[in-house]
Amino acid sequence: MKKWCLVMLAVCILSGCGVQTQDEKRLQDLDFTVLDPEKVPEELRDVLEEKKEQPFKVTYEDEGYLYICVGYGEQQTSGYSIIVEDLYLTSNAVCVVTELLGPGNGEEAAEATTCPYIVLKMESMELSVVFK
Repeated sequence: MKKWCLVMLAVCILSGCGVQTQDEKRLQDLDFTVLDPEKVPEELRDVLEEKKEQPFKVTYEDEGYLYICVGYGEQQTSGYSIIVEDLYLTSNAVCVVTELLGPGNGEEAAEATTCPYIVLKMESMELSVVFK
């Protein structure tokens, strides 16, 4: 066991393994557009259709745009919405914070399975996306 750990450590050192830390310092807020489902690129729409029943976080780049997608999986009623609490740039990432809101008080929610998700479109920045 000890030899195995030493071999793995040597492999990591020789192959350049490292830990990249996430810079938390906000540089600026980012502009984005929330897309209607019919305006989502077809290839991405197909992926979202497959994933929508389970919670997901997906990014997609196409023709100079970055699409950030967050889904909250199956919900037992209608009336859910998703808000973007924050979308900002750090020195090495785009950070996004979303929240699922349930039906409001007094709002009638139909007993129907729904799969709420949101698609944000912005200019591509060639950075990783961090979901918070």
